Amino acid sequence: MASSSPRRKELLSGLGIQFEIFSPDIPEDVAPGESPWNLARRLAYEKWGNVVSKSGFEDYLVITADTVVDLDGRSLGKPNSREEAFEMLKSLRAREHLVHTAVCVGDGTLLLCSVVTTRVKMRNYSDGEIASYVETGSPMDKAGGYAVQDEFFSPVERMEGSYTNVVGLPLEAVVRMLERFDIKMLGGAAVVR
Repeated sequence: MASSSPRRKELLSGLGIQFEIFSPDIPEDVAPGESPWNLARRLAYEKWGNVVSKSGFEDYLVITADTVVDLDGRSLGKPNSREEAFEMLKSLRAREHLVHTAVCVGDGTLLLCSVVTTRVKMRNYSDGEIASYVETGSPMDKAGGYAVQDEFFSPVERMEGSYTNVVGLPLEAVVRMLERFDIKMLGGAAVVR
């Protein structure tokens, strides 16, 4: 798994797959005119390329992912400061947005990439709630500055689509991709045929 996200690690562990974590080293800047959907897909692909280009990875099945929050066509990645986190959360308040997570799974012979999109409606939280949440530091490593699973802040009112996608790794898509590599899920454990 080419990701330093503890949430992705936890989700993938739940599938019963043995894996190692590698942190890809790529800039996550938005290209001029690049849509949030394309940004997520490009970054997942670049992370995959970054890892497989390193010596010793020829025999690995590499999984990468990137999540981008899409507010009216504007990409919201991880906030760079507490002030930016506050403004992101304020701009999302009581509004709908899209969460795009791109996943690439591949080895030396086959690469599969998919983008999963979930529609999310945020609740009408107060400025005080935002400030308290930002003070915890929790928003700093999350696209859009929030975690759907955060029980303290509980920012989401409703969603349409994959919950695990919003957490950061759409497991339904990952399982389908792994099956293309003859890795089947049986009772929560991975079986290689």
